[in-house]
Amino acid sequence: METGRSRFPSAVTTLAIVTVLVWFAALFIPPGHYATDADGSPIPGTYQRIESPLSGAERIEQLVLAPVNGIYGLLSPARNIVDTRTVGRLFGQIGVIVFIMAIGAFISISFATRSLEVAVAALAHRLRSRGWMLIAAIMALFSLLGSTMGFSVETFGFYALFIPLMAALGYDRLVTASMIILGSVIGVTAATVNPFSIGVASGEAGVGIGDGIVLRLLLWVLLTSMAVGWVLRYAARVRADKGASLVGFDDAAPEKDATAGETLSATQKWVLVITALAFGLMIFSVIPWSSIFAGSTGPADDYLTHTVAEARPFWFELNWWFPQLAMLFIVASVLVGLVARMNEKEIVRLIAAGAADMMNPAMVMLLAGGVSAIMTNTQILDTILHAMERLITGASAASFAVATMLVNVPLAFLIPSSSGHAALAMPLLSPLADFAEVSRQLAITAWVMGHGFALLVSPTSVVLVGGLAIAKVDYGTYLRWVWPLLAGFMVIVGVILAIAATAGLG
Repeated sequence: METGRSRFPSAVTTLAIVTVLVWFAALFIPPGHYATDADGSPIPGTYQRIESPLSGAERIEQLVLAPVNGIYGLLSPARNIVDTRTVGRLFGQIGVIVFIMAIGAFISISFATRSLEVAVAALAHRLRSRGWMLIAAIMALFSLLGSTMGFSVETFGFYALFIPLMAALGYDRLVTASMIILGSVIGVTAATVNPFSIGVASGEAGVGIGDGIVLRLLLWVLLTSMAVGWVLRYAARVRADKGASLVGFDDAAPEKDATAGETLSATQKWVLVITALAFGLMIFSVIPWSSIFAGSTGPADDYLTHTVAEARPFWFELNWWFPQLAMLFIVASVLVGLVARMNEKEIVRLIAAGAADMMNPAMVMLLAGGVSAIMTNTQILDTILHAMERLITGASAASFAVATMLVNVPLAFLIPSSSGHAALAMPLLSPLADFAEVSRQLAITAWVMGHGFALLVSPTSVVLVGGLAIAKVDYGTYLRWVWPLLAGFMVIVGVILAIAATAGLG
């Protein structure tokens, strides 16, 4: 059912517009460059303007090829250029795209067995008066995982489980999307020992990963509680009155009583076992156990390896990432088909249909990657970073702490990777914090808050736009729903940071 309330363009159209706007802005923002140290970190005070590395024809090519670079562009370390004709590390989003298509295949073939439908109906019947407990528990768990190990893009796999369950409990897709997105992103925002944000930032600032953890723990509890309360408030309204939904209800959603009396067959139970094992292995395989328990600091690249350099892995550590996770769910899909005694043609048909259903989220992700490629190739990131450096130079302690949070919000729009953002920003923020007489650990806390707040609304955040696309929630509707919560976050955190800076706390 459509509510007809939203006039905001789809996520694909929105990102296409953002791509053109960023490309157009790059025509007027002068390219610049910082000198870097041996680790590749920018050195404060060394910014200088440079000639554009692109000709007029090459600038047009950047716009045309942005989606291609967003899929499988390679970043050349020597030239700092993203294209498909260079040698370097993977920059595009092909890994994420293949992963969510594999998830789509698994959803399709699992739903064909009706195992999840029957199990969801039974679980919904048991939780019919305690749905709020499930929402709170899942959000707290995802937030904890995000705070400690950067758990975010891994949540894509859980939409397959929670969309039908939450619908059976009487909630709309916005409840499901916000439960998953806010849960994980708030954890990333209020990171405590996340090696991909706090670890990298601490390494760049020359402080320990545990320095400032008391304040970050306080902020984690506060922000997680606020987010849970915000989602529960909306969920209660929607469950009491379907007309209060901002996104409407799926007419095909499972009814709570339709299968409540149906029992699982032996085949369906085996399908659920495969499902549980697949998701359990996914979570276990991506956790950087050695990075967390050894307290290791960067550098790291969480979109490429999901590991921290110089951390010796434990013997049981798998260090899987998108290629392995994609194959995990492809193999699980085939196993489900075999257990359900499907013939070869039916298995292939369902896998292909499920992958095709994920083309909209895939388009969203490749466009988000294309925006990042344009900014990298036009060499405007250092210019924007320099403008922010000038903005916070010479500020008082309280003003510096708040300004550090604020200026890193737009920077996170441009650099959604927490490790990449930390590697760029912290070498500049650390000496500026010394001049403002603000502890470096407080500067790290202010930085990670700004980074995380941007991820709650940024169209370049894969976790956000990908999750909304999978849940079929309009981006504009989500923005209208979440902005009061974001404003509350920023005001409260700004006050806490100002007090901590004035009192000389970390």
